[in-house]
Amino acid sequence: MINLRKITEENFIDAFNLKLGNGQEKFVSHPVRSLAQAYLYRDQCQPFGLYNDEKMVGYVMVIYDYDIPEYDIWHMMIDEKHQGKGYGKEALKRVMAYIKTKPFGDSDRVTLTCNVENQKALALYKGIGFKETGEADEDEIELSLNISVDNIE
Repeated sequence: MINLRKITEENFIDAFNLKLGNGQEKFVSHPVRSLAQAYLYRDQCQPFGLYNDEKMVGYVMVIYDYDIPEYDIWHMMIDEKHQGKGYGKEALKRVMAYIKTKPFGDSDRVTLTCNVENQKALALYKGIGFKETGEADEDEIELSLNISVDNIE
């Protein structure tokens, strides 16, 4: 059972110790970079460790863009040793449940970007209802979902 836990003084080293699989560094930033961004955007974001029972198996950050307004999912990753176990899908469901509480502001739009070569992640996002917006930046495509319309189980 995957659950989200805020990154704190007690667990940030566990986030630093997460590893990407071979070649995955082109798909997602390591939590070290993400936590630096979380510090800069601390009034509008929340980094989480993804836990299977008491073991951190991944990382994700939720950020709120006041200018649009929308929620964004950044840097979601599962440690290389824990990939292929369904943790990504369960984590994404927990992240969406968190966003539905609208912790930073009112918006029903959730957006993320994904490398076009990352077929597993694209299948995961599309499988829960994210749709391509047509926006792209180099090798990253944007996907979005409206949580007031789309039902996430």
